[in-house]
Amino acid sequence: MPVLDGVDLSVRAEEFVCVLGPSGCGKTTLLRIVAGLIPWDSGAVLVNGRSVDGPGADRGVVFQDFALLPWATVADNVAFGLELRGVDRRKRIETALRLIDAVGLGGFSDHYPHQLSGGMQQRVGLARALAIDPQILLLDEPFGSLDSLTRRLLQEDLLTLHESTRKTVLLVTHSVDEAARLGDRVVLLSARPAHVLEVVETGLPRPRPPHIGSDPRFVELKEHLWTSVKRLTG
Repeated sequence: MPVLDGVDLSVRAEEFVCVLGPSGCGKTTLLRIVAGLIPWDSGAVLVNGRSVDGPGADRGVVFQDFALLPWATVADNVAFGLELRGVDRRKRIETALRLIDAVGLGGFSDHYPHQLSGGMQQRVGLARALAIDPQILLLDEPFGSLDSLTRRLLQEDLLTLHESTRKTVLLVTHSVDEAARLGDRVVLLSARPAHVLEVVETGLPRPRPPHIGSDPRFVELKEHLWTSVKRLTG
């Protein structure tokens, strides 16, 4: 079954791009291809002009289902990628503790995943992705399984991290509000087999002000995106 059909997309350095589309259209497949986790049939995927041929330290991935090691502490989960790269334990734990603090989990480094809420587990996943210091963060509906309050808090934390780290971010979401709230651009995919229907510049300021939800441009953008997605699913 064809999933993607000639997706043509470029993402600029330090840009925050959200990919939006109807359920089952291939958003996650696209992200996993960019991550080098699954093969594709034709075309090319380039990062800084180099072909993607598998996972790499230039790309960090955050999954919707947390994907934490249940037998490992928060610190060891965050340091896992560094361990795979042969970084000595003292250095990787130092890095892990710094990032645990950065995502608001100071004091939880010795806890295990089952002792954390869903939102806290996703913070661990974000810290783990940042630990390898990737150029690009690939986020696969990272807040999709969380309640609305936790989701909003983590969205604000992600915006703060983006401002401070200036990572390039590609985020897949099915939420019109999330795409408008977070992105510099929103890429709208068609139904499967997906192609790029539209790329929308949000035109919203950075850093995002707390009252962005009442900004007329934000309201207009959400309505435009909602109308477009509704047309695809109607």
